[in-house]
Amino acid sequence: MALTDGTYPLGPSAARLLIKTGRAGLGRRAGHDLTIEAVRWSGEAVLVIGEPDRSSVSVTVETGSLTVRDGTGGLKALTDADRAEIKRTLEDKALLHTAEHPTITFRSTHVTGTPQSFEITGDLTIKGRTHPVTVYGKGNGDRLLRGWATITQSTWGIKAYTAFLGALRLADEVRVEFEVTRLEPVDGPR
Repeated sequence: MALTDGTYPLGPSAARLLIKTGRAGLGRRAGHDLTIEAVRWSGEAVLVIGEPDRSSVSVTVETGSLTVRDGTGGLKALTDADRAEIKRTLEDKALLHTAEHPTITFRSTHVTGTPQSFEITGDLTIKGRTHPVTVYGKGNGDRLLRGWATITQSTWGIKAYTAFLGALRLADEVRVEFEVTRLEPVDGPR
């Protein structure tokens, strides 16, 4: 079934929102490349297929909902204690400071392309700072959409995690990925 004009709710029941980190520094072999999932988030996509510039996307993520799903690489397997420590680190002031900044938001400013290949440019707000981001996406025609954006953490005042006196650190760039598995419009064509 092909996508049609309409308003589509977004959230964990219809899609996954992942953050993928990498490692840098001399001690990078000791750390893990992480896959972190936002488990509480919501959004909306307004699609006007024939006029993509009239389409829009908005997403709000609860920063406290970021959960480590996987860790690859490293000298040892990622443990539950490691996952809990990473969650505490994410909530820290140097990283996301979730108490003061409970949400991350994205609001599109321009949409181009088709459901099979599209770009969404918009404003991403993290820790009270807003900067433009471009999201690249592809669809296969049966309501399955995938996409990604590359985010440079330092642009938003996020200090990359370091350990071993800086010999191990997260790379400044992270990749945000989404996979929409189900879309049901809440209204018809506009």
